[in-house]
Amino acid sequence: MAPTMKMAKEYARFKNPFRPGAGHMPPHLAGRDKEIGEFQHLLKQDTVLKNLVLTGLRGLGKTVLLETFKPMAMSEGWLWAGTDLSESTSISEDNMATRLLTDLAVATSSIVYTSKEKTSAGFIRRREQVDVTLNYSTLRGIYDSIPGLVSDKLKGTLEIVWISLKDTRHEGIVFAYDEAQNLADHTSKDQFPLSLLLDLFQSLQRKECRFMLALTGLPTLFPKLVEARTFAERMFTIIFLGPLNEKETTEAIRKPIEQEGCPIKIVPKSIKTIWEFTRGYPYFVQYVCREVFDVWVQSSEIGKKPPPVPLDEITRKLDTDFFSGRWARATDRQRELLRVIAELPNCDGEFTVQEITEHPSNQEPDKSFSGSHVNQILSALSDAGLVYKNRHGKYSLAVPLLGHFVRRQKKQDDNPYLPFEG
Repeated sequence: MAPTMKMAKEYARFKNPFRPGAGHMPPHLAGRDKEIGEFQHLLKQDTVLKNLVLTGLRGLGKTVLLETFKPMAMSEGWLWAGTDLSESTSISEDNMATRLLTDLAVATSSIVYTSKEKTSAGFIRRREQVDVTLNYSTLRGIYDSIPGLVSDKLKGTLEIVWISLKDTRHEGIVFAYDEAQNLADHTSKDQFPLSLLLDLFQSLQRKECRFMLALTGLPTLFPKLVEARTFAERMFTIIFLGPLNEKETTEAIRKPIEQEGCPIKIVPKSIKTIWEFTRGYPYFVQYVCREVFDVWVQSSEIGKKPPPVPLDEITRKLDTDFFSGRWARATDRQRELLRVIAELPNCDGEFTVQEITEHPSNQEPDKSFSGSHVNQILSALSDAGLVYKNRHGKYSLAVPLLGHFVRRQKKQDDNPYLPFEG
């Protein structure tokens, strides 16, 4: 068999290890030791005084890290309940109660609860003890039997769960919810599901029930919590995920291909190219590495020195797969403002309305934005999920490396006959 054919079969047998899908566990979790250590500290609390908010832009690995926390908590004796929070959960307090009871039942369905039932024997009525498990039917029955508001019913139900749990080997229950930025109160409808959630856990934790909240979401999440209940500022430990540094990015690239049988080696020059392109955002690292792996596997130069990283082709594909759908949400005028923002030297960090209005790219006659107009458009872009406002009144782009994409779009729009450049 020719060496090239033999090598090709070896390549085909080794599956591409990189996984750029949303929430998919990477082959190697790099650069999150500090965050893991902080969560371990939360698990060691004698009385739950602090809960967790894990926040950051999309593509930074919040969902992956939350999934990493789950086996850690379970190995320490905690039960784990939770799911993604959809907008429907936040429609009403009843929906929130159903969500909590449903998730709790999955974790407690093997826990025994001793209830008392009325029985009759002739003219004699007495109460007998009956052992049942805390499945959804039991939890819902307890909830419905407690008088009062939704908050009263939930507090009473979870207190009963904790009494039953204390007699077991379990340390407590972590209620973990992803996409928690979808939570909201609805004053106009007299529905306050977000406030209900915060009040519930603050009350239970004051009574030393070991229930912990772990919420992940976009950077709008924590300001929402504080706006709903000011005490939320003291209720949570905030972990803000940032991109990986160069050393951590190198580790995320190298570790998955250091396995036995992997026919590909990524040379330091290519690793440097990937780092400079992705700037350490985990999703982009996985995306680029997956494309590079596939290109090199299919290369006609199998068995020889790998070709350069095909950045132009990967950039074009990434723009289509990741950025274009988000760009399509913006109107023409909103795109014009995003082009001004993309020219700011700090566009990848925080910026202000004043910085936008004073930038040279905003000085064109008849096209410049006033301060009030900038505020209006930024509010609309926030609703579209393209920017967000922090608690100090500054803004940031809500999509990683969006500024780079906008500059590429402007360059193509200004020079439609030039070849594409990443």
